[in-house]
Amino acid sequence: MKKLIVLVGVLLITACSSKFAYKNLDWLVYWYIDDYIELNDAQEATFDKYLKEWLRWHKEQELTQYHSQLTALREDVQSDNLSYEVIEQHVIRVGTHWDRLRIELAPQLADMAVTLTDEQVIMLFAAFEKENQEEEEELNEYAGRTAKENKERRIERLVESIESRVGDLSAEQLDIVESYGVQLQATGQFWIDYRRNSQQAARKLFASRATNPNFVEDLRNLMVQPDNYRDPQYKQAREENRHVWVTMVVKLADTLTVKQRNELIENIDDVIEDVEDYMS
Repeated sequence: MKKLIVLVGVLLITACSSKFAYKNLDWLVYWYIDDYIELNDAQEATFDKYLKEWLRWHKEQELTQYHSQLTALREDVQSDNLSYEVIEQHVIRVGTHWDRLRIELAPQLADMAVTLTDEQVIMLFAAFEKENQEEEEELNEYAGRTAKENKERRIERLVESIESRVGDLSAEQLDIVESYGVQLQATGQFWIDYRRNSQQAARKLFASRATNPNFVEDLRNLMVQPDNYRDPQYKQAREENRHVWVTMVVKLADTLTVKQRNELIENIDDVIEDVEDYMS
């Protein structure tokens, strides 16, 4: 069920970049969930009720939060107020959007978990493990490449991401991306270990649900406290990567041309316009 929080959360947050996706979230969620579990009629009716409540909550409360941050970000870009502290606060604020989603969805998903049959539970965790193995295959591909190849791929992805927002980068800006990009730590194995740790904890809960009077509460806590299942080294690497990324953004912000700054503002305006459309 923890995976379902991530699934719905990804759709709710990332769908804001696509009018089609956001306006069709109800059937998109079901389309994705079919890859993990087959709900019976009663469960589907319950989930449909919850989904309508989540979508209403998201539209009435969360979109306002996104709009507020996007507006503040636009003002910061326009006024060249892009210090380390400002950028870091924006990154932290994005994290709070995910926190609220977990807190909102977890209680009802935990309630639904009680109704799952043993067969459904087996199907659910089999789907999770299939994903784990697929991610491990990608990680093995990473390990099979040379350090130089992986570095070039990482820098290429960073450049593509940044240029999609501000346009072509100058030679100076490319140097900044490369100098900081090589400092980012690979966390793929940490991520897979974290997934398996949290999934194993969930397995143990499901195995004892018939005799555990606190099953729903325990499962809800598992879903809303992901840091409990992250290795300390993983947490440290995440923090260090965030520091590197924020520092890189600050350095790039100092070199933005008027044209690049205007393009970035136009991109933010497009997202703000979409959010306002969803809110109406």
